[in-house]
Amino acid sequence: MKTLDLITIGRSSVDLYGAQVGGRLEDMSSFNKYIGGSPTNIAAGVARLGLKSGLITRVGAEHMGRFIREQLVREGVDVRGVKTDPARLTALVLLGIRDSNQFPLIFYRENCADMALSEEDIDPAYIAEAACVCATGTHLSHPRTEAAVLKALRLARENGAKTALDIDYRPNLWGLAGHDAGESRFIESEKVTAKLQSTLHLFDLIVGTEEEFHIAGGSTDTLAALRAVRQVSSATLVCKRGPMGAVVFDGPIPESFDKGQTGEGFPIEVFNVLGAGDGFMAGLFRGWLTGEDWPTILKYANACGAFAVSRHGCTPAYPSWEELQYFFRTGIRNKALRKDEALEQVHWSTNRKVDWPTMRVFAFDHRMQLQAIAEEAGADEAEIGRFKELCLQVALTVSGGQTGYGILCDNRLGRDALHAASGSGLWIGRPVEWPGSRPLTLEPEIGPDFGGLSEWPLDNVVKVLCFYHPDDTDEMRAEQEATVTRLFHAARRNRLEMLLEIIPSKVAPTDDNTVADIIERFYAIGIYPDWWKLEPMKTRASWENACNAVTRNDPYTRGIVVLGLDAPEADLAASFRLAAGFDLVKGFAVGRTIFGEAARQWFAGSIGDDAAISDMAQRYRQLCAIWNEARAQKGEAA
Repeated sequence: MKTLDLITIGRSSVDLYGAQVGGRLEDMSSFNKYIGGSPTNIAAGVARLGLKSGLITRVGAEHMGRFIREQLVREGVDVRGVKTDPARLTALVLLGIRDSNQFPLIFYRENCADMALSEEDIDPAYIAEAACVCATGTHLSHPRTEAAVLKALRLARENGAKTALDIDYRPNLWGLAGHDAGESRFIESEKVTAKLQSTLHLFDLIVGTEEEFHIAGGSTDTLAALRAVRQVSSATLVCKRGPMGAVVFDGPIPESFDKGQTGEGFPIEVFNVLGAGDGFMAGLFRGWLTGEDWPTILKYANACGAFAVSRHGCTPAYPSWEELQYFFRTGIRNKALRKDEALEQVHWSTNRKVDWPTMRVFAFDHRMQLQAIAEEAGADEAEIGRFKELCLQVALTVSGGQTGYGILCDNRLGRDALHAASGSGLWIGRPVEWPGSRPLTLEPEIGPDFGGLSEWPLDNVVKVLCFYHPDDTDEMRAEQEATVTRLFHAARRNRLEMLLEIIPSKVAPTDDNTVADIIERFYAIGIYPDWWKLEPMKTRASWENACNAVTRNDPYTRGIVVLGLDAPEADLAASFRLAAGFDLVKGFAVGRTIFGEAARQWFAGSIGDDAAISDMAQRYRQLCAIWNEARAQKGEAA
């Protein structure tokens, strides 16, 4: 049974992309980290488009190797074929965007892990699961990796799978150019041509740029090169011609490119060509492996390539299937696609990693409240951090490694707990507002230019509480909206999700439309929170209005969590039963109902760590049970 649509085989690296655009690589001062390597990019791009992909490669037994493996899992790529090499480091590439024509890059691949791929790494049972196996040219450059590729291709053909080659010619990686010539795309080499031509008969599909067909065919006349390839291979040939689009030849090579098959093109601004070919391949595979005709296949491929050249990075630029369909419906509204705000919102929200269908969040981000408890007990404020570490232990204990649990924890008083939570599997919300502030002001760590967010781990969610009401004065509304707007854009710039919490009842009386009106207002000014955190409203109509306001403006929202407001358990149970009737409400974020009593006793010295943990864990579990029961009752009623 073919459980995988595609397995790619070959390079896998960590790409460090210069964050500064328009300068020399020598002058770049900071870098964004992404997965890279042509087969790795293709596997991730195909997964984003809804196919099931796997990758065969090697990574190092270190942090970068684990990063690649974990990121592939997040992208939905099967990693059973990703082997860990205990002796070699994961490959590394440094890249920059100088201008629309220059993209300097340096390959750090000396004895790297993926070039140690061998025949022993090719599992026949794994290959048998694939409907198609795609090889890339670099791994034909060394006898050991070539043997691995040839074994995979032989097994694929024996199993009736399709085979494809992305020529992916990098002279530097064939030993034909120096370390400073990583950007080079073509150097003639009879040796490389002979090596490629010895394998071309093994493929059903061969894809390359004009320069790549020059090396495969041994001629700088593209049509002549294509004819030379045709002499040794009956494969369908796809020749990429940059802004002139791609042309397909599935038979004899004609006298003109005009005689080949083409598809719709997308004339957009070129920002970054690195990784464009891999994006093109992802779109091509989506069409080819699902049986579309060539004009449709090339439409998919050209569009995915267009996304890639318009954005920073390789894999991060590639579209989701939903995004691609949205693009086809709307067309090009801004030739700099990354500046189309509506398109970027769809890109962001449909490519977020890790689903959170249920949210049981222990909120201990409280600062004023815990400071007051500590002061009342005569305890040192420094003890607040240690208490928050106990809260984290509670969250980890109750979650038991299961998904659907999280914490809210601040960095000012709870830094050790916050840092310890990173990578634990918990959802992590981190507050930025100065407690109780109105108009909204932020914690000093955020900085006057909001640059403090650049220091945050990517698994921290920006949580901001805004005491906002539709009846606010124009001055109050303008000031608060300006702060939230700047924060939203800073969060996106730093690839951080954002949770917006609003509590209008603390400002003025509310009715069934108050929260919905606030939600509509924030969307109207361009704020698209990944999460909403709302107070426990009293009526079904208020919840219905709020949920409708969210889904009407953002069909891809993560959802809503209900806050607690230090309510007694019985009151929370009633509010949970009401909120759980709406699918958009994913769960709760409650704090003082869980930790309040334990905190008062612990700071007073009446109980120790174990008793505090036990008390909070019991209360947290009880709230989780109440939520689970409320959600189950909603399902039964449905």
